Amino acid sequence: MNRRHFITATPVLLTLPALHPRQRRKTEHRVVLIGTGWYGKMDLFRLLQVAEVEVVGLCDVDSQQLDAAYEWLRERHPEQQPRRYADYREMLATEKPDIALIETPDHWHEKMALDCLAAGCHLYLQKPISRTEKEAKRILKAARKSDRTVQVALQRRSTPHLLEMKEQYLDSGKIGTIHHVEMSCYYHMRDRAVREIQEVPAHFNYVAWTGPAKRLPFRGIPHRRWRAFQEYGNGIVGDMCVHYFDCVRWLLGLGWPERISSTGGIYVDTEADANTTDTQTAIFEYPEHRLNVHWTHRAWGAAPDPDWPWSFTLYGEKGTLRASTLGYEWRPGKGREEDETVYVGATFEREAFPEDVDEKDIELHVAPAVRAHFVDFLEAIKTGRKPVADIEEAYISTVCCIRANELVG
Repeated sequence: MNRRHFITATPVLLTLPALHPRQRRKTEHRVVLIGTGWYGKMDLFRLLQVAEVEVVGLCDVDSQQLDAAYEWLRERHPEQQPRRYADYREMLATEKPDIALIETPDHWHEKMALDCLAAGCHLYLQKPISRTEKEAKRILKAARKSDRTVQVALQRRSTPHLLEMKEQYLDSGKIGTIHHVEMSCYYHMRDRAVREIQEVPAHFNYVAWTGPAKRLPFRGIPHRRWRAFQEYGNGIVGDMCVHYFDCVRWLLGLGWPERISSTGGIYVDTEADANTTDTQTAIFEYPEHRLNVHWTHRAWGAAPDPDWPWSFTLYGEKGTLRASTLGYEWRPGKGREEDETVYVGATFEREAFPEDVDEKDIELHVAPAVRAHFVDFLEAIKTGRKPVADIEEAYISTVCCIRANELVG
């Protein structure tokens, strides 16, 4: 039996000559945050850990969420004194920022991205970049027409242990040629509730939240469950598959697949209000590489391996790599018993950033990747080069996932 080694990846920021983990870049960037919910706050705080920027505006259509984000920001960074807005267009016109973080549901991405680019902002845009393919195409066109940098929050490309895995096993050729990839998610993350229609609370502007999308009957505050509705998002494929599909494309140097197929539906949670799939499989075919990339999600039942509920596996001629946001595992192929099975855990950076430990709802294992992603974003702005998760790469990954969903209907 092969021995199994457990090691930890080197923090990405330590490998970047321009920045030590506790050294913040001095900039004159004026930053606004559109969407002050869970990930909006988390991303803004990661940016503030790596750069000295001025946060000039916070915007949300939920005044309670907006006020909570403002108080939290002032508590952690009392030097920041942003104004609060209910309308992002007023904020852009008043504050004239040069960086905008768009952290809203998918259905708002196109309109906000176009307006921010027109206002001269560099963009940090949440994934997927849009709800529909047409919207994605318009964002890409506007981004390329402008001279602004657009980094998309596909931070697997900046994840320390995945960067190490790429160098050690893929770039070196140790894994050999890869002819099959499996990606999967077995989290019970799809909203299962059946809710009654109710009055909209005074602190939440549901008309503004719905914006360009179809307005469904109001059944409670939609935060952190809107992805379960096709009117506002792209379901589990647009949330979880897009991360790993983009990561696999980056790792293997893949572009557009030649064919996409997909099957699935609502097989178990049929009574829920949600209308996105609870079970789905998609195949992205690359015949030129003699390679298929498979996706499966099932928002019910047990994961085949409880240690890897959201992961991807690369099957190479000389071995197998299984990876997730929490680490990766290398298993040598048959006849290579002299090699060892190796497990590399995620980087946490608790010592360099102790404030992470007490942050509510933070994904500690993801924070280093987000910090590195912002460092790359700022460097791209400074130098004029493309960021690691440039809008064109994100366009490919997003559109492929949207097409997979459309095949299911």
